[in-house]
Amino acid sequence: MQNDLFGAPTTPPAGRHKQHAPTPDAVDDELAVAQPGRRRSTEVLPLPPDDTTRALAARLHPRIRLGASTWSYPGWAGTVWDEGPYSEAVLAKNGLAAYAQHPLLRCVGIDRSFYRPLTEGQYARYAGQVPHEFRFVVKAPALVTDALVRGEQGQGRQPNTAFLDPVLATQEFITPALAGLGDKVGALVFQLSPLPFSQLQRLPLLLERLRALLRALPDVRGATPDGVVAVEVRDPEWLSPTIAPQLAAVLKETGATYCLGLHAKMPRLAEQLPILRALWPGPMVCRWNLNPLHGAYGYEDAQRSYEPYDRIHDVDEETRALIVRTVRGVTGAGQNAYVTISNKAEGCAPLSARALAEGLAAGNAPSTP
Repeated sequence: MQNDLFGAPTTPPAGRHKQHAPTPDAVDDELAVAQPGRRRSTEVLPLPPDDTTRALAARLHPRIRLGASTWSYPGWAGTVWDEGPYSEAVLAKNGLAAYAQHPLLRCVGIDRSFYRPLTEGQYARYAGQVPHEFRFVVKAPALVTDALVRGEQGQGRQPNTAFLDPVLATQEFITPALAGLGDKVGALVFQLSPLPFSQLQRLPLLLERLRALLRALPDVRGATPDGVVAVEVRDPEWLSPTIAPQLAAVLKETGATYCLGLHAKMPRLAEQLPILRALWPGPMVCRWNLNPLHGAYGYEDAQRSYEPYDRIHDVDEETRALIVRTVRGVTGAGQNAYVTISNKAEGCAPLSARALAEGLAAGNAPSTP
């Protein structure tokens, strides 16, 4: 077991798609316009990095890629952007290039692909705005990752016949992402949405469907220098002592990895690390989504408390420390680490990324297995 590497207990812990209201980065490029009364320029200017930030970035291992889960927040003025002001729509359309100039932000999540599949051209437009060493963490469409067809409020209406369909997953996600992003592919994430009770009772059968899906996908690792397919789950039952080893075996067999989903509905990071350890050696993909103090259904509470996302509100020291230890061990062994952070984790994703960078830079030499 890699106890020093991961810093966690080695005993394992006990048709159509979701139609939620889109997040700001889900605004169509063609429809993004400046809001009345706001700065109407389409150009978004980055905040020039100071010497301290540049020096901190220079101390990070090149395989460490920290970033936010999206980039369209006006509250980041003075942290990522100049003072602007900019609207969310302008940032969604034109903010990526400025975001990618921040020395500490070396990756970013694309969540809009979850709500509607993106085309090769849309991916290529993103790739054209970032430097060659930048990477994307992209969510697969709910079309193939949600077991239910959902209404506008997220309620399940009927079974989704396209759930875990390998042909649709390839056509609507993997192929256009590889073609459009090219070498800038980081992690292509299949986030399996919360399952209905009937499906939770049949996880071994779902594992076989997941195995078939992953085996049928194009070879992402072979096609890109740093790309990997990752699977994130949103039900703790996947991490039970019976199912977790089976999930790890499926991922290992198919060359995929586990995405550490730090969400209040899931066990804490320490309880998820045994799956990553079972896949060793391999990359780390982590999506730090929500501070646990808000509870399992506290996403809206965090949003109300933390807007406009211009400062840290609630420091999660436990998660910070364990992410730092895990990233240091993974990258020290020559593997990639992708960590995307939501504003709902602590209040301001770029400042959380900076805190992680400071912890990584301040640590001792990287651990080894």
